[in-house]
Amino acid sequence: MRLPTLVKTAAAVTATAAAGATVTDASSRWYRRLRKPAWQPPPVAFPLAWTPLYALIAVAGARVLDRSSEADRAAFARAYALNLVLNFGWSALFFKARRPTAALAEIAALNASNLVLLRRASRADRVAAVALAPYAAWTVFATALNGAIVRLNGNR
Repeated sequence: MRLPTLVKTAAAVTATAAAGATVTDASSRWYRRLRKPAWQPPPVAFPLAWTPLYALIAVAGARVLDRSSEADRAAFARAYALNLVLNFGWSALFFKARRPTAALAEIAALNASNLVLLRRASRADRVAAVALAPYAAWTVFATALNGAIVRLNGNR
């Protein structure tokens, strides 16, 4: 993995995280009033989980980009960019738009995007695929949590 590539993927991931943070307000009255499942982690767990996940996404992206052929690199870069847009999109739909049902549909697309990234990464670099696996697992967990919130609250 080359440093210039890592700088680019880290910048893209950092921009995604920062954009998501600007639209996420877990202390809002709306969010606090939502019924949540008993198995939801405490609020502190989310930044503790996302910080290393974002680092892994940046490292995995750089590894794949530096180990891919020109055509594969372009296809991965497009899939990676789409994934980051979907990553931000969930926060915007759930917290900013206050549309948990729409966010649930969107996170399903994010999960599909994660599978595409995992598949492409596994072809280029097994270490990168392993680095992306916790992100994919976390979004599956987040999907279950989002689904439980929709089920408990209806269309609120």
